[in-house]
Amino acid sequence: VCAVSGALQDVSASIEAQQQAQSLLHRLAETLENVNDGFFILDRDWNFVFLNSHAERLLERKRDEVIGCNIWKELPVAAGSAFQRLRESGMDARAVIQFTEWHPPLKRWFKVNARPTVEGLAVYFSDASERKELEERLSQTQRLEAIGQLTGGVAHDFNNLLTVILGNAELLSSELADDRKLRPFADMIATAADSGAALTSRLLAFARRQPLQPQLTNVNQLVAGMEELLRRTLGENIEMEVVHAGGLWVTEIDPAQLENALLNLAINARDAMPDGGRLTIETANASLDDEYAAAHEEVSPGQYVLISVSDDGIGMSHETREKAFDPFFTTKSSGRGSGLGLSMIYGFVKQSGGHAKIYSEIGEGTTVRLYFPRSHHTAAITGPTAEMPEQVLGHQHILVVEDDDAVRQNLIRQLTSLGYHVSATADGPSALEALGDHKDIALLFTDVVLPGGMNGRELADAATATNPKLKILFTSGYSENAIVHHGRLMPGTHLLSKPYRLRELAIKVNKVLNS
Repeated sequence: VCAVSGALQDVSASIEAQQQAQSLLHRLAETLENVNDGFFILDRDWNFVFLNSHAERLLERKRDEVIGCNIWKELPVAAGSAFQRLRESGMDARAVIQFTEWHPPLKRWFKVNARPTVEGLAVYFSDASERKELEERLSQTQRLEAIGQLTGGVAHDFNNLLTVILGNAELLSSELADDRKLRPFADMIATAADSGAALTSRLLAFARRQPLQPQLTNVNQLVAGMEELLRRTLGENIEMEVVHAGGLWVTEIDPAQLENALLNLAINARDAMPDGGRLTIETANASLDDEYAAAHEEVSPGQYVLISVSDDGIGMSHETREKAFDPFFTTKSSGRGSGLGLSMIYGFVKQSGGHAKIYSEIGEGTTVRLYFPRSHHTAAITGPTAEMPEQVLGHQHILVVEDDDAVRQNLIRQLTSLGYHVSATADGPSALEALGDHKDIALLFTDVVLPGGMNGRELADAATATNPKLKILFTSGYSENAIVHHGRLMPGTHLLSKPYRLRELAIKVNKVLNS
């Protein structure tokens, strides 16, 4: 070679810039791969140009399957979402758009952050299902607390009114026993008062403010004792099968409330099978492990007694199932349901330390599972609740403490009609004076909520301190903390919940006096 003709150009800067750009792109891709959120990029034609691995996992799609494909074809659920609004605006917006959407095929909630760019759209998204469930549970808890506060505030006064209405209706029925024209109207008033009492009781049950009286219960015995009643309730076109588990554990619950819950579930099942069908009640021992408890925040892992009630009726949709325990929610036609049956069951189960779960599909039927904590105590076991004995009369001296004038006068009249000698006061201090003046008082019958700075519990403690043999009977329109601990009556506490009929009053007073 004799000579070289040409020119040399230093391209070091260009090569370095290219290398820096490639390094930057590599670092950017690596960064996007390692972010905790799913991320994808769409071009101006709404085609996928990039997906990170987290997006693949969340969408359950491989990037090779969607790169170059249109989002409206690959994710039809995007239609009608905020993506649709971006599409209609031509991606002209420059602000980050945030929204949360339900993805039916994947049964997940996604929280999405979408930013329009010159090249298209950059989208960050994450699985918000757990957060959404927590928000819904928090919302349900707040609704429960609000209803509880509202119910507790109203129930006391409302039940006082019902006590007076029911007492006077019974008096009228007795006085008009031979009057065929007027007697039905008195009976109708009493029936309406009973219905009002039942409504209030269900609200209190949902709000977990009813005073439970738990006993060690053999659920097999309880269900067996209800079979005849349940068969009559279901009717002839519904077949019922009861499967009792052998060696079933015992649980400490309020048996009367469980009977009420099973009756409500049977009625719901009957209404879900208008053309007939099959109802199955099954008992079993069950263990809820840590994994199940982690998925259901309100559940404590452990051993439970399970009662499962299944039907092959019309079933529930996902939306209906999510609201089934809400108070006043019902799918029944007007006049056929109050919407408090399942909510009452839910409140009772939760107040008992248990867990309630609904499984249902449209056209497949419904299963409601009630879990009650296993008890390791070995005291006497209760089967079905016994019928109340006939009304009894008495003769002892009773001190009534009630601040509501109408309720107090009604109670004096009722107890006097039963043969008792009655004294009455309106507050705690006056009651202590009466106890000092009348040494023959055998029973203190007091409301829990009293004026004068002393509630019924404090009055009872002060009275029994000077007279340990004095019998105590509380009455109230709803459960107060003064006599209830964790939703259960304190041991040895006697309570007659308002409103009550004369027969219930007579039986309760006699029972306490002879205890």
